[in-house]
Amino acid sequence: MILTVTLNPLLERRLFFPAFERGKVNRSSREIFYAGGKGINVSRQLNLLGVKNSALTFIGGNNGKAFRKVLDAEGTQAVFVNMKSEMRWAALTIEEEEQKVTSFFSPNHEISEREASEFAARLERMIPNCSIVVFAGSSPHPNADDLIAYGVKIANDNDKISLVDTYGEALKLALKNSPTVLHNNLTELKNTLGLSLANEKEKREFLSQLYSNGVKMAYLTDGSKTAYASKFDFHYKLKPPKIKEIDATGSGDAFIAGVSAGLENGITFNEFSRKALALGAANAASFETCKVTNDELSALLEQTEIVEVGKKMKLIDDSPTC
Repeated sequence: MILTVTLNPLLERRLFFPAFERGKVNRSSREIFYAGGKGINVSRQLNLLGVKNSALTFIGGNNGKAFRKVLDAEGTQAVFVNMKSEMRWAALTIEEEEQKVTSFFSPNHEISEREASEFAARLERMIPNCSIVVFAGSSPHPNADDLIAYGVKIANDNDKISLVDTYGEALKLALKNSPTVLHNNLTELKNTLGLSLANEKEKREFLSQLYSNGVKMAYLTDGSKTAYASKFDFHYKLKPPKIKEIDATGSGDAFIAGVSAGLENGITFNEFSRKALALGAANAASFETCKVTNDELSALLEQTEIVEVGKKMKLIDDSPTC
């Protein structure tokens, strides 16, 4: 089973408009509530891929009550650590004719030392009972900054795969404990670590540095542009399919779902990396977040491409001779 961990969940209220006039009164045609946060998005996509998972996250206030109802309705299995603080929220306006999405986010919720300690205790109990743990999203408060690093240590101690997608102080601390897999978009990585990553040489040097520091697999994505990846000390270019982008929110999370599902199901690196590319692209071509169907995945899969760069992996023919 895969465990997803989200430190900074949010309740989304999505308002749909046929058209939108700024500075005027606009009445929505419909509204829906959505459970957001990167790890929660990963769990939603894993559900659609038929991969068993559970989500661990914070919850608090009236927004937290509505958040729990949304997760129950969509069938996402979750374990909650209660906060005294009201959970953060977001309002999204969706202009259907123009295919535009505008987002407004409240401030992050606060996490007390006691709440962070309770979350750490949950990690101690849950990680030994999963095969893969996915830490996705930002830390909402300094008291939570070291929770991902702590979870990675628990995963390492229990011989579990850890996949990290975060930024800021939480990323700096997590890297010290050598997660198994790292995913980051280039902008977050540059801002957090002060890196240039302006060309292929710099990206590959960073991938090599990650491997020397114990990261066995890494993905550096850049929206619709060519991504770079490493498996041990082998490097790859990942070319996503061409799509008409509507809303890229959650595309990195759909990508992570593809990687973690592939690791869970024991398929090859090339196969699950291509599926991850297709999932990310299909997500960006929709208003929905991490609700890519298998048909949508299949439609884009053949348009993905993975190319080895630098050192080539030797393939051994172990087929029977008689």
